[in-house]
Amino acid sequence: MAIISRVQTMRNANIRKSPSAVELLKELAEQGTRIFNIQQFAKLAPKYSISSNYVRVALHYLCHTEWIVSIKKGIYAMGPALLGNTHLHEFEIAMALVEPAAISYWSALQYHGLTDQVPRIIHILTTANAPRIRNKTKSTTSCYEVEGITYQFTKVRPDRFFGIQKVWIGEARVSITDPERTLIDGIQKPQNCGDLSEVINAFKMLGTKLDLKKIIDYALKLDTATVKRLGWILSELHFPDTDLKKLKEIAIKGYRKLDPTRPASGPYNKVWKIQENIT
Repeated sequence: MAIISRVQTMRNANIRKSPSAVELLKELAEQGTRIFNIQQFAKLAPKYSISSNYVRVALHYLCHTEWIVSIKKGIYAMGPALLGNTHLHEFEIAMALVEPAAISYWSALQYHGLTDQVPRIIHILTTANAPRIRNKTKSTTSCYEVEGITYQFTKVRPDRFFGIQKVWIGEARVSITDPERTLIDGIQKPQNCGDLSEVINAFKMLGTKLDLKKIIDYALKLDTATVKRLGWILSELHFPDTDLKKLKEIAIKGYRKLDPTRPASGPYNKVWKIQENIT
């Protein structure tokens, strides 16, 4: 172990004697690069007298001294010292973890001002296989952690990756589900938005700003249970029956629970084929 320690010390000394790995980072930062991969670093390395053999060692040193933060294997983010003593926004980091990606569920509710709660987890919608902390189940949800922040991924089919808009978060351009898609996702997986009461409250907060045609079109692209749950919620919020005609016309066999996360109980709504299991 002592020999390994001496070798590491010598390697770090080599980095410090070079025209500086830190100067390389500053060049990347000046180019507007806030998150980079090992290939981008290696491309500039010769300019700063860092040989290809020492690229990984240099990156390890820079992480250890907090100039950069390891996002995932081969991907790094600039540390606060290179960003004017500020941290990268969690949404910007989320975009680097998986592609495609869109901020969703509770995180999107919070961004759109549709919840008073501040979620502790960053929710991400994707069509790709996302990185995992653990893989104990075959769930479509997985988690990853960066600097103490948990990022939770929900994988959907490509044809269900829609309702996405681009927004600016500081200097970063990120993708996020629009208000209507966020509410639809909340109906499908209320546990990712706190609970169903939080989702229904978000409908109320959006109020007249809700794009009724858009949210109905979104629901019709998904499953019949989502269609009927949306119809029930809109009806309870006193939207005219004539506006909900498309939702009513969708045939469904049997009843669906209003809250898919709770036990089957409560009265049956014959109009929407919904069991009202929220009381």
